Amino acid sequence: MKNISTIAGKELRGYLNSPIAYIIFSVFLVITGWYFGSYLRQINYDDTTIQGFLIVSVPCVLAFAAVITMRSLSEEKKMGTWELLLTSPVSDTEVVLGKFLACFGLLLVLLLLTLFYTLLLFILGGAPDTGPIWASYLGLVMVGSSALAIGIFVSSLTNNQIISVVVSGGILAALWGIGFAVTYVPKGFQQLLSYISYKSNFNTFDIGIIDTRTIVFFLSLTVLFLYLAVRSLETGRWN
Repeated sequence: MKNISTIAGKELRGYLNSPIAYIIFSVFLVITGWYFGSYLRQINYDDTTIQGFLIVSVPCVLAFAAVITMRSLSEEKKMGTWELLLTSPVSDTEVVLGKFLACFGLLLVLLLLTLFYTLLLFILGGAPDTGPIWASYLGLVMVGSSALAIGIFVSSLTNNQIISVVVSGGILAALWGIGFAVTYVPKGFQQLLSYISYKSNFNTFDIGIIDTRTIVFFLSLTVLFLYLAVRSLETGRWN
């Protein structure tokens, strides 16, 4: 556990000492804030929900995950510290979990900053139903966790950060986009696509329903891709 926290702390300091985290945070907040405000203006402030934020929240979280994880393991290879990492007295599991927890910590900070949207509804005199709001935030944490795991796995496969962000971004975009294709495929495939679609799974959180099957889906994806990242590191030790 000590090694994991050390790696996570080192990674967090690396992100916070570089402009990338602040740039990503700023872009995320500008985009979601614009949609949040635009939605309230369109409905003349009659809807006391964060629906405007939720419209773009999942795609933005997926983009955040792809960008923030592109350097997690790819940079080690590019900077020539890969061999040092492989020969250090830490296990592959500790390396992967440390990298993941650092990225997950940044995700939580980012989502905490967006709680201002809910606070603003109260300031404007609304009485939002907090149940669906907290359920939606749980959904965003679940989506973000699995997306980070996918990004870290892809990052473990290449020493090129551009390739990493493009491939992981493509995978995440596909998992989100297939939710729009459900109604256009034969009925035999609709249930399968709905089950593996980020959009379909997040919709249950969006309406305030916490479905254990959906939580299991996201947690399974997270564990699976973190495991694959560990196996990728193990393979790297022998290549």
